[in-house]
Amino acid sequence: MTDWQDSTDRAKQWFETLRDEICTEFEAIEREAGSEASFAFTPWEREEEGNADPGGGVQGLMKGKVFEKVGVNVSTVRGNFSPEFAGQVNGASAESPGFTATGISLVAHMANPHVPAVHMNTRFLTTGKAWFGGGADLNPPIPYDEDTAEFHAAFRAACAGHNPTYYDRFRKWADEYFYIPHRGVHRGVGGIFYDHLECEIPKLDGGAAFDRHFAFTQDVGKAFLDIFPKLVRRRMDSEFTPEDKQTQLEWRGRYAEFNLVYDRGTLFGLKTGGNIDAILMSLPPEAVWS
Repeated sequence: MTDWQDSTDRAKQWFETLRDEICTEFEAIEREAGSEASFAFTPWEREEEGNADPGGGVQGLMKGKVFEKVGVNVSTVRGNFSPEFAGQVNGASAESPGFTATGISLVAHMANPHVPAVHMNTRFLTTGKAWFGGGADLNPPIPYDEDTAEFHAAFRAACAGHNPTYYDRFRKWADEYFYIPHRGVHRGVGGIFYDHLECEIPKLDGGAAFDRHFAFTQDVGKAFLDIFPKLVRRRMDSEFTPEDKQTQLEWRGRYAEFNLVYDRGTLFGLKTGGNIDAILMSLPPEAVWS
């Protein structure tokens, strides 16, 4: 793992910077709405028997007038996968279970049903291999074609600056991943999802692959920071009916089903001894099943 320490540190610093910028922007939106809501940051430490430095993270949580519940978490953890889980992770095995992982994870559930909920996550992991993954997807209870088009355009532009095939590949991956098989529906209007953008050990390529994939991952974060606040400001003062609110609550039930049954990030956090509250911050504050 020592071959990747500097790279992990660089990724961690960026994820923390991105968190700070996102939280500042979300708090500014609350101020515009006449709310004094702000993020509460709660550090947590991971525990692993026999591991003197298992890492941890900081959970950021805000409940406000516009953002009914939004979590922005950054974690950096290291240790060993359980033997039964190691075989399910890229580059790991029961014989070689060591890993490091650093990343940012964000989920926002909005008070107004006309404002789309959203998910964003980017991460850097090392096992016997090292890679970046992540993406963002928009989850409106009441979709607007304009919002969907602009969200996708932002990520199309982020992808285009790095590889002309990325957007089509990663949009398709998101459509396939963010799907609820037992309901036969997608959980939102999509976005991009990518994984296993693999890096060579820096001493072999001078860090070229890491720098390339890191630059793309940074642009994914910047695209999110640019587009999502615009969509929030566009819709946050919209009038809504009790029927609109019911639509939102029912849709949130579908969102909860996906995250508890199919989401890889939830499983990874639970299997690696992460903070339970931080892992499950993706769940909505209120939902109904009719």
